Amino acid sequence: MQLKLYKKVLAIISCVMLPGLAISQGLDLGSWNILNMKYRINSKWSVFGEAQLRSLKFYQQFHYYEYKAGVIYQINNAINFALAAGDYDTYREGGNFRTPKNNDEFRIWPQVSITQPLGVIKLEHRYRAEFRFTSNGFRNRFRYRLGLVYPFGDSGKGFKLWQVGINNEVFLTNREPYFERNRSAISISYRASKHTQLMIGYLHQFDYNLNDETGRDFLQLGYYLELD
Repeated sequence: MQLKLYKKVLAIISCVMLPGLAISQGLDLGSWNILNMKYRINSKWSVFGEAQLRSLKFYQQFHYYEYKAGVIYQINNAINFALAAGDYDTYREGGNFRTPKNNDEFRIWPQVSITQPLGVIKLEHRYRAEFRFTSNGFRNRFRYRLGLVYPFGDSGKGFKLWQVGINNEVFLTNREPYFERNRSAISISYRASKHTQLMIGYLHQFDYNLNDETGRDFLQLGYYLELD
């Protein structure tokens, strides 16, 4: 059973990573690093903090970082509401944190997440409104992400060991041209314990005439820590 599981995992990892690496040939594959920590106060309330660090080339030309914190309220098993705020900074291309910055931003965002079971697959909807106080003035932005998640591999401890996810997110504004950005991502995660999860993935970002971050292909690495 274990050998069959490992073969299945390797096949899924190949399906997840190889298309992205093939597409990235001749392109600048950047890095997208995530550290997320969540503390569950009780069955309804949680608090979280997250930091991200991105580069336009493979761990070179670091141009972006963010850090944010917020609170999550679990309305029921399928719906939760979050409210968070953070700092988001984007630097010029061509170097590591090259100044002057393209954008220096403080952001507040409410969010609603909805999960729907579809057999062994979970369908995820995420709606987020962003109130952005940028170095170029105040802006609103509205985001919708649709994702599919397939958890598998019984740990024997009440959780699944592995998770494959695919999602697409659109970014809209209340100003012309209204459409700002699209992100598509595919990933695989391994839950080392009830509290720890590791993620690797590939993300493609397309921007429509933005001055705060350019479209790129990224290798994503994430570490998620959840405590009770």
